[in-house]
Amino acid sequence: MVLGCIPAMSQGFNNAGEYMQFINNEHTRIKKDLWNYMAALAHGKGARKVESKRQELISTTEAAEKKVKNMRDWDDNTEYRDSVSSYLDICTTVLKEDFAKIVDMEEIAEKSYDAMEAYLMVKEAANNKLDEAAEMVAAAQQKFATEFGITLIDEQSKLDQKLEKSGPVFDYYNVVYLIFFKAYIQEFNMMQAINTGDINAAEQNKSAMIQFSKEGLTVLDSTKSFKSDLTLISASKKYLTFCQKEGEEKIPVILDFYLKKDNFEKQNVSFESIPKNKRTQTDVDNYNKAVSDYNASIAEYNKVNEELNVNRAKNLEVWNSAAESFLDRHIPQKR
Repeated sequence: MVLGCIPAMSQGFNNAGEYMQFINNEHTRIKKDLWNYMAALAHGKGARKVESKRQELISTTEAAEKKVKNMRDWDDNTEYRDSVSSYLDICTTVLKEDFAKIVDMEEIAEKSYDAMEAYLMVKEAANNKLDEAAEMVAAAQQKFATEFGITLIDEQSKLDQKLEKSGPVFDYYNVVYLIFFKAYIQEFNMMQAINTGDINAAEQNKSAMIQFSKEGLTVLDSTKSFKSDLTLISASKKYLTFCQKEGEEKIPVILDFYLKKDNFEKQNVSFESIPKNKRTQTDVDNYNKAVSDYNASIAEYNKVNEELNVNRAKNLEVWNSAAESFLDRHIPQKR
């Protein structure tokens, strides 16, 4: 809102305030639409799920930029007009290039820690570009208002406050999320290796999972709450504690089952290859022991595996719920 305008006449505007308000309306409209798009991404809808919003926003931003760019100057002043035009041009470029890259990276981000870290860095870089562009507009707006005697009222709108507050929220969330994800992806890879019978890979991922869980818990112990909100840290700690216990106590039972299963299968092949009349007592004893060990491990495997599946699902649900509620509290979806 603007007040205290010095009267003048130019290209249909009665004064500098009207001229400024017209440009500001275009700027604010795109800023709101951009916020809605960013909020949708923040609330777990995913870049691909809101791809139509991005394409629509590109079109409306290009149209707004063209409208502002084609405006004449006001009393030889072009700085405010050009700054908003530049802001809209930057928004278009970020939407076309940076967020297109984010859409492409989203699919592979879940496959490794490095990919996820790179994905979050690209999102952060895109947000920083938009923040810098917004600061440029704010400075030009204040300068134009001062030059033409316009008193700015409600200099920081509710939308501006939301945009300003969202940066620290994302920064905090990403730090905690990467701690969680570093253990999560190792646990995921470990289970994949177990399911395919790759015991060596399972052992390697188990060791890494235990290490990252311990390191993560240490970091989280010294991580402060976000505005007294500890839900994200608490949920991450629960999952990391689960991973550490899983690796140290439960997975050895699972891997032992596969080793005994492998030993039984080898003993069975070897035993069956020996003619019955040539089997020694040692052959029989070795075979019977392999059978006994394998049978005993089956029950323990089933028990531990079921326990892990239940606890894994429970702890992941705790994390997902905490992450969603954290973002809901600190980044409202509606403008």
